Amino acid sequence: MTKVVVLGCGLSAFSRDRLDGSIRDWVTEAALAAIQDAGIEKDQLDHTIAAYESDHLAGQIGQGIIWQDTLGLIPRPVVRIEACGATGGLAIRNAFAHLRAGLSNCILIVGAERVGKSLSSATSSQIFAMSSDTDWEMPVGGHFTAYYALVMREHMRRYGTTEEQMALVSVKNHGNARYHPLAQKPMDLSVNDVMTSPVIASPFKLLDCSLLSDGAAALILATENWAKQNLNALKNRPAVYLTGSGAATDHARAGDRSWEVFAQFSAKKQAAEAAYAMAGIKNPLQEIDVAEVYDSYTGAELMAYEALGFCQPGESGKLAEQQVFDLAGELPVNPSGGLLGFGAAAGATGIAQAVEIVTQLRAEATVERQVKGAKLGLTDAHAGVCTINAVHIFESRD
Repeated sequence: MTKVVVLGCGLSAFSRDRLDGSIRDWVTEAALAAIQDAGIEKDQLDHTIAAYESDHLAGQIGQGIIWQDTLGLIPRPVVRIEACGATGGLAIRNAFAHLRAGLSNCILIVGAERVGKSLSSATSSQIFAMSSDTDWEMPVGGHFTAYYALVMREHMRRYGTTEEQMALVSVKNHGNARYHPLAQKPMDLSVNDVMTSPVIASPFKLLDCSLLSDGAAALILATENWAKQNLNALKNRPAVYLTGSGAATDHARAGDRSWEVFAQFSAKKQAAEAAYAMAGIKNPLQEIDVAEVYDSYTGAELMAYEALGFCQPGESGKLAEQQVFDLAGELPVNPSGGLLGFGAAAGATGIAQAVEIVTQLRAEATVERQVKGAKLGLTDAHAGVCTINAVHIFESRD
């Protein structure tokens, strides 16, 4: 099968309120950074995947062609991907499929979102609520913090998971963000700081919840053959390959899921198993060196550990206490700071995760967050209450 290699990656800072231009400016910044990192000319790109969750957030329908025009990539094709929080992850999967199908040789994936203070919190809340079932959930005032809270309450009842264990995730991820120069919310927190922050929807407090962000991220993928023929960059540093991709879905309404798996992320589990099978991974905890997982809430990260096979259901809280997933732990998770610390610009999130993993596998992260000897990394992005999930495996090879 066609091998897929990462040529370049780029970020435009995540922030609660970016006043330095519009979303197309941030896209341009991230894309040009990726092109420069790849060591290619933009004219060598033959396709673009544009990732953004909402036309309404940006106030622009058809952003993909606007971005394509702004980047000077006309007349090359552009495809828009939209899957709420999983948008960036599925954009990577779409690009992977294009390359392996022979529809492209060198492809740009760029994602962005404008969710900062340029929009009122009421408008943002209404738009995000539209990601749930607008016939059955939105009319009764449902919102995702409440949905996650219900699932997490059952996890706590069933397995004994505690609010203090959830708080450890917030402490870790906000702390990791201190070492990323483009992170939105670096903080030096204690468990007590998290526990005493305002309650949003019990058991989640303010510091258990991810951020709203302006920002953009970009990734350039190519077939191995094209890369070898067209540039010398692969000779100057470890090559990073995309070796596994998996995706899956679950019922849109968490209440429709069977009681046996109500407190588990079934779609994430299935997506991970597909990615592991493709990449030849047998023991995720032992084989994976670094991971970026979807921490929309602290409890969601704990549940991700279980669904991704890092531990058995109900064990995640105890492993968090044992610092297994800290920077110095057995499997560092979210060295970037994750959605909690780095930021959450929905269309860019899954791509930003990949940028961090590639940076780690190249040993190019800041000293404080660099995972020593990292050779194999994972990204995991989901939408809804893990309604749709995309998992990817990246490997560094000399």
